[in-house]
Amino acid sequence: MGLLKQWRDVAYSQQADKAKLQKFWAEYFVIEKGIYEQLLSNPDEVVRGTVKELADKYKVNVMTMTGFLDGINDSLKVQNPIEEMEEDTEVNLGFDKELLYKNMVDAKADWLYELPMWDEIFTPEKKKTLYMEQKKSGTIIKGAKVGRNDPCPCGSGKKYKFCCGR
Repeated sequence: MGLLKQWRDVAYSQQADKAKLQKFWAEYFVIEKGIYEQLLSNPDEVVRGTVKELADKYKVNVMTMTGFLDGINDSLKVQNPIEEMEEDTEVNLGFDKELLYKNMVDAKADWLYELPMWDEIFTPEKKKTLYMEQKKSGTIIKGAKVGRNDPCPCGSGKKYKFCCGR
């Protein structure tokens, strides 16, 4: 069984005791925050190694590193082969800064997108722009509804109810 499947079986278990699962995630989020603090302290360095080597580097177990790699994968410049990952699989943590920030906002992970290291990477204005871009990306904006007595959108100048009805 691959590492990712093992991680997901534990992390998203439907049979697990809810209190234990909450404790599991609370502990994971603290570890995740610590890894991001280290990565964001030197955001231009592309950390590479096997899953096991990165787990050792960040002083976590392989399963926790697997969860971290699963979470960051969509923010990487070159994604890792997480579906078939094993302990000896070579991986990288070369992330796109803007994409990572937006993905943290999308995940509502304020403990991550509010890390002080972001202040060294982006100006307050840039952070606000990225935040708003991400928030707006999930908003559906509907056009104005055309009423029966409004001009027809086809441009004929006729009233909507007497025209083509587009």
